[in-house]
Amino acid sequence: MLTLDYVFDVSNEICVEIRAQFWKKYTLDELNQAEWEALCDGCGLCCLIKLEDEETAEVAYTKVACKLLDCKTAQCSDYPNRLDYVPDCIQLSPEKLQNITWLPSSCAYRRLNEGKNLPTWHYLLTGSRENVISARKSAAGRCISETDVDEEEIEDYIVRWVR
Repeated sequence: MLTLDYVFDVSNEICVEIRAQFWKKYTLDELNQAEWEALCDGCGLCCLIKLEDEETAEVAYTKVACKLLDCKTAQCSDYPNRLDYVPDCIQLSPEKLQNITWLPSSCAYRRLNEGKNLPTWHYLLTGSRENVISARKSAAGRCISETDVDEEEIEDYIVRWVR
């Protein structure tokens, strides 16, 4: 099990405290910003374009990704400035989690909010960020950029591998 005490943020050149096993000891509301961000496993699934059925409110994921998502790694190519380019990019918070029903069942934020444990492959438990890919819970290598798809054809890219 990974037990971090501090993370050095090179971009801001500050040392940010991450408390050991914080996800077990504190509620989502009690996490500091570094701990909140550390919950993200980097799957990129929240960056896939979703379609909502107007009649049933059912959400379907597509394999079409936000223009900022690197489809090889499932990482945002400009995370700190993403809202400048994608104003409707989701900014998760404990408050917003109460109203967001479309996060995948593997999402750490959703799981902890529902009183569940982190998935067994989560990097905070295993120490490896590659496990999200080997567990097939990532968009890495499975998505295409919205810049390569005609908006009228997005429905053709609905996938069933996100649950």
